Amino acid sequence: MDIAQAKRKENIAEYILYLWQIEDLLRALQFSPEAIYSQLVAPRSIDEEQKHLYLLWYMDIVNLLRKEGKEESGHLEHTLHLIGDVHNLHLQLMQNPIGEHYRTIFARLAPQLPMLRTLVKKENISDTELCFRSLYAAMLYRIKGDTKHSDAINDTIELVSPVVAELAAMYGKVERGEVDLFQDM
Repeated sequence: MDIAQAKRKENIAEYILYLWQIEDLLRALQFSPEAIYSQLVAPRSIDEEQKHLYLLWYMDIVNLLRKEGKEESGHLEHTLHLIGDVHNLHLQLMQNPIGEHYRTIFARLAPQLPMLRTLVKKENISDTELCFRSLYAAMLYRIKGDTKHSDAINDTIELVSPVVAELAAMYGKVERGEVDLFQDM
């Protein structure tokens, strides 16, 4: 809860990836309140009232996953809408003068998008969502200690991370009013 709130303020990309990780953790714990409490809440050095709030937060996510029919797989609509917002920013940066630096970074990734789309097995998603899904898959492979795909994982991270990092940085600046997307450079 506190980590999610901090990530949301600091970096939209980290926030989205963190929530996806929480979704998978909750699935691994089979949405059991007892397991969630013992594995995710009890180890925290906080008072009982705070622990109760954490458990409620996790259970809210469980309820959303169930409500959206994503008990087995998939991501919450909340995060997908945020990715949509980030993709809208991507589209603006691809057209407006302020996006010159972003376009240079994205141009390095663009030739690899068809291959990534094939690997992720999602044809009808935006380039931005493809980037998030690729990063998340690479993260999961690393967590699992997959050495068989280490070159592909490193290549994906090397190409996708700068694009997502720049989008996240610009998203934060736009959200805080530090950048006007329509200004002339």
